Amino acid sequence: MFGLADPNSTNAIDLLKRDHREVEELFKQYENAKDDSDKAAKRELARRVCSALSVHAQIEEEIFYPVMRKHGKDARELVDEAAVEHQSMKDIIGRLQDAPLDDPLYDAGVKVLSEYVKHHVKEEENELFPEAKSSDVDLDALGMTMAKRKEALENAMTPSRAASGTKSARKTRS
Repeated sequence: MFGLADPNSTNAIDLLKRDHREVEELFKQYENAKDDSDKAAKRELARRVCSALSVHAQIEEEIFYPVMRKHGKDARELVDEAAVEHQSMKDIIGRLQDAPLDDPLYDAGVKVLSEYVKHHVKEEENELFPEAKSSDVDLDALGMTMAKRKEALENAMTPSRAASGTKSARKTRS
């Protein structure tokens, strides 16, 4: 009713939009805490942002984007651009996960990540999602698949793994 998405909807677009709003809220909380001296609380907010973005990107890349690629040149081009944006966000996430709490550029890194995400969300919601809605894709079935994968990824991600798993994996390769 009145254009508001059902918070329990399993529609793929509703699921992705809920993720977008969740991350926007986490960024707001971080921005409000930016000048606080409680670095551990800020780090936890940043960890939650990075975890949410990582899971969101993975379900898009594994499930949503491959389906959308099959629906015409415009959709393919939008997905290609989104994939490049995801890689840029992953690079920043990796840097944030590796950065010490007292890194003077930490807040700037979170701010840049926030700006990338805002740009990405705007393009997805204004360009890619309308393509999805006008396609013959069963967005409810797709959303159910995405919701199951999201739950599995979140369950596999414990706070300690989310905060340090990528970091230790990167150090091992170095």
